[in-house]
Amino acid sequence: MEKKNEMSAVEKKARQWLQERGVTIQDIADLVYYLQQKYHPNLDMKECIHNVERVIAKREVQNAILTGIQLDVLTEKGLIEEPLQSILSADEGLYGIDEILALSIVNVYGSIGFTNYGYVDKQKPGILEKLNSKSSGACHTFLDDIVGAIAAAASSRLAHRAANVE
Repeated sequence: MEKKNEMSAVEKKARQWLQERGVTIQDIADLVYYLQQKYHPNLDMKECIHNVERVIAKREVQNAILTGIQLDVLTEKGLIEEPLQSILSADEGLYGIDEILALSIVNVYGSIGFTNYGYVDKQKPGILEKLNSKSSGACHTFLDDIVGAIAAAASSRLAHRAANVE
């Protein structure tokens, strides 16, 4: 049986929207490296990128990307009804649906992903600091959590694979 390497329309759109919102695979791989470098002394960026690519290839992850980005875009355009428009615009701390959506990504790769996600969500390194900044005028209420979750899931995937090799 031949392996299917062709990207689906959903995956292409998810990747396109990440790019359009200023997030690259390299940005997410940098977060994976940040999370895993002290546990894997020989970790290289190529391995981080590979794990990010594998996570994004999952349909559940693509669905979360598309849903979250669409909600951020609609919020920027003022197309969400109140009071939700104000809640999303402000990225209110007590609004946790953005984290719940992100956890659907982390959930694909087990419990290590939860701790990685919590850590990276609090620290906000790299691209997460940029996405979390309100200075650009863009709404990234969902995107910052989605990017953190992809990195956490890729870190978890990397850790599980390394445990089976070492």
